[in-house]
Order: sequence, then C-alpha cells, then structure tokens
Amino acid sequence: MGALCETASPSPFWLEVTEFALQATAKVGSQLLADFGQASSTEKADGSLVTASDKWADDTFQKAIAAAYPAHGYLSEESNHIFPEKEWCWVVDPLDGTTNFARGIPIWGSSLALLHWGVPVFGCVHLPPIRQTFYGYWPQFAGDAPAGAFLIRHDRDPVRPRPIHPSTAPPGPNQLFNFCSRSSHWISPQFPCKARMLGGAAYNLLAVASGSLLGAVERSPKIWDVAAVWAIVKGAGAVWEPLGPADPDPGRPLIPGKDYGRLTYPTLVSAQDRWIPLFRAFIAL
Repeated sequence: MGALCETASPSPFWLEVTEFALQATAKVGSQLLADFGQASSTEKADGSLVTASDKWADDTFQKAIAAAYPAHGYLSEESNHIFPEKEWCWVVDPLDGTTNFARGIPIWGSSLALLHWGVPVFGCVHLPPIRQTFYGYWPQFAGDAPAGAFLIRHDRDPVRPRPIHPSTAPPGPNQLFNFCSRSSHWISPQFPCKARMLGGAAYNLLAVASGSLLGAVERSPKIWDVAAVWAIVKGAGAVWEPLGPADPDPGRPLIPGKDYGRLTYPTLVSAQDRWIPLFRAFIAL
C-alpha cells in the first residue's frame, strides 16, 4: 500500500476498503484463472455471454461484501439490477470481458466500485491473466477519500502500487486509440491514431488512464462496466465524456429504485481534453 500512503493520509475506512477490494478481487481472480480456457458459455436475453464462472464470482463477491459491509447495498450485472436506497453501495462486474474469457483471450477481469449516495468514489479492477490491478479514488463526493489512481503489476519486484497518469503525447501514427466492436465503423485510414480493439470495456478505458492509449470509445457499456473505471480514470486525470449529449454520465447519482439492467453509458475517454474535438471529428453519432 506504499503509493496509497503518498497521498494525503487516508483514513482507516479507506485503507480498509482498499485492502478489502484488493483481497476480494485477488481471491476471485485466482479461481477465474483456474477456470480460464475451459468455461462453457450460454447467451443471455441481451445477446451477451455468461458462464458458470460469472455466476460463481458474483455470488462470492456478494457474500464477501455482505459479511464485511452489511449496511452497504449491492448492484451487479449477474444479480441485482435495482439500485438500492443506501448511502454506500457496491457496483460489481464479476467478470468483465466474458466473451474474451470464454474464447481464450487473456484480457478480462473483475470490477468493484464503491458508490457514495449514488456516485462512484472508489474503483478496483483486477486483471488476472496480465497480472495487473488498477484502483483509484474520486474524492469529490467523499471528501475524506484519498486522491489519485494506481496500478499494481504483480510481475514486478517489488510488487507495490504505482501512480498512473494519462499520456501527454500528441495524436500520431504511433499512438493508439481503442474502439469497441460496436464502434468499428468509425475506424478509417484518416483517423489520427492507430486503431486497436482489445475486447474488454474496463481495460480499454483503463489503458487511457495509465498512458498506453490516447483515447477509447465504448458504445454500450452498463453501469457495472464503467462505475469502477470512472473513479480510476478521473483519479488518474484523464477526461471522461458521455458520447452523446443525451447519454448518461456515471458521475451523476444513480436513482434509488431504478432498474439499470438496460441503461447504457456510451463513453469517450481521452488522455487530454484538447484531443477530444479531434477524436469527435471522426465519431459521427
């Protein structure tokens, strides 16, 4: 937890929350890694894939959160879609990148967000195959929270959190921009960066926060895909914008009693605010 301590001294609550998220995602990640390459999948009503591993991970996270924080709410891709009327609520994607997971592509992970009065203030995303864990804080709505975003690379010695920041490089032919499968029609030879399509919503956007990409777009993520990532991206200092003027922003409080099972959060993330007009010139809604 060395890098966490480089910020303003965190309270015991935030130290506990961070350690809980790191341990819970590591525990679930170990089992998911054991399942990787041998999981069978089925199609859900919305056309996305689900595996027994998704459901096991969801159940494991739900039980862990109920034991550690019994007063907190729980919203998840695989179970409860109704946002509860709670001061604190965890929003969980037990397995982000299920299609990659089911098809043997090693970019997938688990995502935990802690919301305060409906706004993400902490996020943790663990990616077992590439041995990386991101976490970060957005203290605007929880004033005693630390600030910043961090990456733990478990293949490095010593294994410790290091602050992450977006790139300051200008767009060019050797810089990268990530598209999702629903935005591939925006790829063109004139686009100012090389196109990539990594296949996991969380990692796509986190790669901007950590400096690997200059930008990324996601056309149809749900709140559990982006809640944790939003806090990390904001904490790192990257720029998050709803894709269209009427699209929702994860920074606006979720509404108690509302069903978030169908609501999408089309998103553009940029390393720097000044590049957004350039990227938007190639994204015609």
